[in-house]
Amino acid sequence: MGLDISHDAWHGAYSSFMRYRQKLAEVMGLPPLDLMEGYYSEGNNNPMVLLNYRYPKGDELDVSHLRRIFKQMPIKWECLKPNPIHELLCHSDCDGYINWKACGKIADELEKLLPLLDEDGAGHIGNYKEKTEKFIKGLRLAHSKKEKLKFH
Repeated sequence: MGLDISHDAWHGAYSSFMRYRQKLAEVMGLPPLDLMEGYYSEGNNNPMVLLNYRYPKGDELDVSHLRRIFKQMPIKWECLKPNPIHELLCHSDCDGYINWKACGKIADELEKLLPLLDEDGAGHIGNYKEKTEKFIKGLRLAHSKKEKLKFH
């Protein structure tokens, strides 16, 4: 069980795919994905939950500034400089597809990141650069065949 993306682009755990996308966002200079629209949660994963529990009145730590910041969450994708990789970063990790027309553009942008990805991601990722090269091959194949890159 895990995530399979068509055209042999990805096979591995959902958690590995999340770590992979977090790494892409990091090397692109984007905010942490956990703060982005589609990822940010008002539930238990919200950093304010811990702060409000530990410092309910803010008397031990002035958290009022942080509370104002977190009221503005999540960060909207549209406020960032557009990049084709955003479609990959905010895509569902369990279903759907990326249109073949977008695949070529995403592959082009991922190629620009390759020099920044030469480290080990462990587990199902292995070397980030090699995993990205494989993903690029899958994107290029889908684009050349004019087929959707399918997530399942």
